[in-house]
Amino acid sequence: MEKSKIESAAAPQALGPYSQGIAARGGTPLFVSGQLGLDRRTGALVGDSIAAQTEQAVRNLLAVVEAAGGSAASIVKTTVYLKNLGDFAAMNEVYGRMFEAPFPARACVGVAALPKDALVEIEAIAMLGS
Repeated sequence: MEKSKIESAAAPQALGPYSQGIAARGGTPLFVSGQLGLDRRTGALVGDSIAAQTEQAVRNLLAVVEAAGGSAASIVKTTVYLKNLGDFAAMNEVYGRMFEAPFPARACVGVAALPKDALVEIEAIAMLGS
């Protein structure tokens, strides 16, 4: 799979660790369901901070991608759902540490509630193989 960053000076620059666009050529798409910051052993949220839940949600997302034969570099698009948009900066900081450039394209949406009263949920599209 070939992945390349797409940028346009005619569109606003990214507000964090994501790309305006990602072109992916070759491979098979993998659509990963939204992941919460749950501990797989207990089924409980890993903590009550956005940082802890974001890190675990990304780890859970990566576990699914890796089970399919991919890696963080395979992810081309994510959608982040935040219970509180005031948590955007803290989520962004953790998210930026968990991915490398070129960052996946991303949307971030504020929602009224998430399952288990989670603070964040992240879903992804990855491209596997070549």
